[in-house]
Amino acid sequence: MDDIVKDYLHYLVIERGLSENTVKSYRQDIVELVRYLKQQGITDFKDVDPKTILDYMKYMHDNGKARNSVIRFVSSMKKFFKFLIRYHYVINNPMIKVDTPKQANYLPDVLSTQEVDDLLATPDTTDKYGIRDRAILEVMYATGLRVSELVHLKMDNLHLEMGFIQTIGKGDKERIIPIGSEAIKWINNYISNSRSLLLKRRHCDYLFLNAHGGGLSRQSIWQKIKKYVAIAGIKKRVTPHTLRHSFATHILENGADLRVVQELLGHSDISTTQIYTHISHEHLTKAFDKYHPHA
Repeated sequence: MDDIVKDYLHYLVIERGLSENTVKSYRQDIVELVRYLKQQGITDFKDVDPKTILDYMKYMHDNGKARNSVIRFVSSMKKFFKFLIRYHYVINNPMIKVDTPKQANYLPDVLSTQEVDDLLATPDTTDKYGIRDRAILEVMYATGLRVSELVHLKMDNLHLEMGFIQTIGKGDKERIIPIGSEAIKWINNYISNSRSLLLKRRHCDYLFLNAHGGGLSRQSIWQKIKKYVAIAGIKKRVTPHTLRHSFATHILENGADLRVVQELLGHSDISTTQIYTHISHEHLTKAFDKYHPHA
């Protein structure tokens, strides 16, 4: 089974041309399934039937996997078993009889504008790392970049004099994003006073650097945000994506058109963006309940 998985991942990269992050996601789903199958004494994908898949989905649920993770797993397996059928690794496709669970009614956590201000003010900007981290937080909130887009942001993606940056998002789609004066100020501060010290006379195209002069990882960004959230005393569960959610929600609440938000976030389908209208409506309801005398 391990060799078949390798063949499939190779197929995703070479024939499908999928991004590194997408392939990692598929790999995680399949590797976890294979581990489960081996625990059940199943060593061949030919022996996987619909009951096996349903039992594994129950196992995922019982072990605390989110509904959306289970939905992603089913989608991954439908594609994987189509590959196995196409290349004659299996005869029967167990996923034909497995329905995709309904999407969870999930509203992501969003920071208030005051919480954002508190978070942005947390890094110690008297040293090179604090200046870098303040610039990172400012850029994330000002642009709504995904963390994967942030860590791959390069110096030549910056067009600060014209007030925008370039990025390559999901599906290798390029988009142009306006960036505000506050984020520009902190990027320039970082480039002038911090980046060269981190670079240590080496060469690196990436904008944001680690202590060794190389690019930052997604995990390191997550750890930094976790640290600053704790220092700021914010009690919500905050991830790098929370700043993206907050960016979208705040500009929508301040009158931006949903189509504009879709373009800024790089969503190919506006239905993905519509979750932010639900968040905005929830915000309005809370405001009504708080301020209307007859609420």
